[in-house]
Amino acid sequence: MTFFASFEPTSPNRVWLIGVLAALVILVGWADAVIAQDYSTETTETTETTETTETTETTNPSDPANVETSALPSVLAQFTTAVENREPIDQVTFVSNDIRKIFFFSDLRGMQGQTVSHRWVYDGKTVAEVAFEVRGPRWRVWSSKELFEDWIGDWTVEIVNSDGEVVAAETFTYSAPDA
Repeated sequence: MTFFASFEPTSPNRVWLIGVLAALVILVGWADAVIAQDYSTETTETTETTETTETTETTNPSDPANVETSALPSVLAQFTTAVENREPIDQVTFVSNDIRKIFFFSDLRGMQGQTVSHRWVYDGKTVAEVAFEVRGPRWRVWSSKELFEDWIGDWTVEIVNSDGEVVAAETFTYSAPDA
């Protein structure tokens, strides 16, 4: 009983014990966050003049979406009007020029360790290039482009790997509402 008696409300022993307990709670919370990061998602965002890039990695090995079915890289890509919860909300190939922003979404698999770029091409000229490092076996990325109403015509985004090879490309048409 003398051990507990030494922990009076203002005793230095009690203050020390509270400090140790607080440190343990913080340490356990930090460890849970580190462990959770290994099995959840990591998000980084980079903003460039008119392009936005967000990359997310899913690393949960028990998720069937993360199991590679082939050693060959694969790319799924599409244009969308928005990305929510790391997924495109729609797929568009024709966009009216009253829409001022478009996103290009890519689901990259088997490209871990590479730097991959979205190359935005309009009227035969590269108008933007956004690079991302692929840091996992499945890496979802998207970039966006602010559009002016007079940029009518076909837009293409090429997905370019570390070797400079175009591994995929998609095109959308930006047109006047009455066209």
